[in-house]
Amino acid sequence: MSKLNRDIIYLILQELQDDKKSLYSCLSVNKTWCEMIIPILWNNPWKYLNLKIENYKLLFNVIISYLPNNFRNILNQKFNFLKDSYQKPLFNYINFCRHLNLNEIYKVLYSLFEGYEISTIKNEILNLFINENTKFTHLYIPYQFDYQINLIPGSEKCFSELKYLSCNVNISDNVLTGLVEICKSIKELELFIEIQNNNYGIVKLIETPKKLIDVRLLFGACSEKHSPLYEILEKSLIKHANHIQHFKITKQPSTTILSSFVNLKSLELFDDISWEYLDDLSFPLLQNLKARSVPIKFLTNIIGNTIGNLSEIKIDHISHNEIGNKMIIQAIYKNCPNLKYLKLLFKNSNILELEKLLIKCKTLCGLFIIFEDVWDANVTVDYDHVFEILTKSSPISLFKFKFHYNIEPKLESFKLLFDNWKDRHPILLQTVQYRRYGNSHFDLIESYKAKGIVEKYENK
Repeated sequence: MSKLNRDIIYLILQELQDDKKSLYSCLSVNKTWCEMIIPILWNNPWKYLNLKIENYKLLFNVIISYLPNNFRNILNQKFNFLKDSYQKPLFNYINFCRHLNLNEIYKVLYSLFEGYEISTIKNEILNLFINENTKFTHLYIPYQFDYQINLIPGSEKCFSELKYLSCNVNISDNVLTGLVEICKSIKELELFIEIQNNNYGIVKLIETPKKLIDVRLLFGACSEKHSPLYEILEKSLIKHANHIQHFKITKQPSTTILSSFVNLKSLELFDDISWEYLDDLSFPLLQNLKARSVPIKFLTNIIGNTIGNLSEIKIDHISHNEIGNKMIIQAIYKNCPNLKYLKLLFKNSNILELEKLLIKCKTLCGLFIIFEDVWDANVTVDYDHVFEILTKSSPISLFKFKFHYNIEPKLESFKLLFDNWKDRHPILLQTVQYRRYGNSHFDLIESYKAKGIVEKYENK
């Protein structure tokens, strides 16, 4: 195989990195394909586990096979699922790993090796991953982590290309000092903030890197509304204000820090308390906006101050009246000509605004409609009217639909949608329903799949 062909195939396989099934099916094509796919699968093997215990066992069978013979034999005698771990691996899989997810490693240690000396296995596993022969770009630190990984021989080289860190603010000074040493090159930082026992020294992880581009502040469910720590964290981000392009926060800000992020490309806001410090925000370069339980007037303002770059908007869990709903729909179709995906509540009184949005947002390819009866069970949705608008006014690019409703549309309404969708790109349809009254629509949808009008259907 020529180098050019090999490079092209590798690029194609890279695009399939989140499709485990397809990658697995390609492993047996030939030796060359196998050699290209293994590094892709082992770049971040933890993402394929899907919380299934059998997947954890299979993965750890491979990992255990690299441990010293005497230690591995002891484990084999105690745990049946390790019986195949003596087989010599075909590849040095661990060297392909770029994501060191200690959350997943600790999770499997405590679930599979219960009753054994966990600390002993833990030390062996850490030394197996952290050495001069491995090089990680992503590091995930578990809750109450107490190991100084910077003291492991070879750790400096191992983490010399680190780009991403995820950790809890509730960590000891010793561990924090070690993380600061190895995280000077990170560009992405994810912090989990607890209710209490948070280490204020965590700001060193924000101040030390030269350029943070992606920051996520994730607060516990019962976190205080305001705390001195919150202000300290937010103010420490000022150093990176011009560089931060992606920001997520799950609690209303304690300061006006958001107004400093002038080059923001993606913003995620989550909270169910009245928000402050959101007036007159302007993010002209914003491309992605996700919000949950944030006052609609602030989101309308944010959208109105963009300059046409928004391509994805996801807004939910926000109770608002008809006027607020109309204003945000109008803000979207007046300011988002390049919109590709939208998730939004559409109230009955504003269905005509939906039509205007479909006409003006000509690049839209995915639409998630939250119907009003989800919020108010007394509301009756005119699905015939909605589906008529969708078939009449949807841009040619739109074919992915997701409908969230309380009461399922009648079969006649679905039939109206599908019959009028002929000669267009087949529909990808998902439905989310609070109350289910049977599965009669499944047979109908299957018949339209056979006709090529519906490509795929899922009900969640």
